[in-house]
Amino acid sequence: MTDASAGPTEFDADVAVIGLGAVGSSAAWRAAVRGLDVIGFEQFEPGHPWGGSTGATRLFRVACLEHPGLTPIARRARELWIELEASAGDRLFVETGGLMIGPPDSHIIEGTLAAAAAHGLPVERLTAAELADRFPGHARMNPGDVGVWDPEAGILRPEAAIVAATDAARAAGARIRTGTRVTAIEPDADAVTVRTDDGSAVRVRRVAITAGPWIGRFVPGAPLTPHRVVMTWFRAREGRTADLDVLPVFIRSVPGRDTWIWGHGAMPAGGASDSDGPGVGGSGFDGGFDVKVGPEFDGPFDADDPDAIDRVVHEGETDEIGDLVAATFPDVDPEPSAVTTCIMAHTPDGQFLVGRTADPRIVVGGGCSGHSFKHAAALGELVAQALADEPPFTDAAFLDPRRFDV
Repeated sequence: MTDASAGPTEFDADVAVIGLGAVGSSAAWRAAVRGLDVIGFEQFEPGHPWGGSTGATRLFRVACLEHPGLTPIARRARELWIELEASAGDRLFVETGGLMIGPPDSHIIEGTLAAAAAHGLPVERLTAAELADRFPGHARMNPGDVGVWDPEAGILRPEAAIVAATDAARAAGARIRTGTRVTAIEPDADAVTVRTDDGSAVRVRRVAITAGPWIGRFVPGAPLTPHRVVMTWFRAREGRTADLDVLPVFIRSVPGRDTWIWGHGAMPAGGASDSDGPGVGGSGFDGGFDVKVGPEFDGPFDADDPDAIDRVVHEGETDEIGDLVAATFPDVDPEPSAVTTCIMAHTPDGQFLVGRTADPRIVVGGGCSGHSFKHAAALGELVAQALADEPPFTDAAFLDPRRFDV
């Protein structure tokens, strides 16, 4: 590495990627395959449990109720997840289909249908009677609830996907430094210097800051609120079933409550062969998983220090989600079978921060806002395109960090 005081034409790499989690691992991969000389920094190890991408599974949807502009990003992400599967030789994504359930005028239904209409998605509208007949695990609903079936929805393995993307970045020529914490990013007239906790420094042309809940450490004014989240899993009651075939991926209203929940059914250990259903089971999911259910994440949120997150789940913390499970799923035991914590980072409008900042040499990719992992491979590609001075593969102006004067 060159000394940080080296002349203006000396660089250690074209770009540095700070944080190799959901977005950063894919940004390093997609930048490296474009021929950029990449150095990636990760303070832990790829697939670690200390950020926002832990928890064994994440939902994947194409009919994105959060914003119609997310649908092309989800579609590109799906292509990249499948490409990454092939290179890793490990199953990362299963397409199970998914249900959105709620009142016809709810954001769950209207947002899903808006995305479907904007992009001609093959979704199916379902009445309450049709829902109860086809998906018995979701039969308990509020009067007047309807459903939308998204056949392209499914489940991703976040930890395995991050490891696979990091390995793909290495294979494409990226230099990956794990166990290395970045302490400062210092732009000057000629370069950006990245300093680390081992006392070293590298000079690069551009930097991608993809550090999840730690982004605010390097981007002053970034409107992110990192906060602790408890994740919960459940099992079917004795003699009942709550597997994916009766309880597919969902975002849905809670009967008798003015709130909503998200999650998916269980898969027994060993899964199922691909011929047994629409991509359910197969390599990489053989360990199985329990029913996963989480509450809405609309805030407001109290900011937490991502370096000082309480990792203990205390008595009473899961009472609310257990109550929502009991109200919604009669076949599911509302006492959690497992719990853990992660960190999310919300923006004020619930959309991500992806693109150049006011300093065009500094690109940001983050602001998960509770719904980014499905898109992460394609968000990494958008970051890589900004680093490479390419036009984005889709209109992502609604994600531009400069909408908040960043």
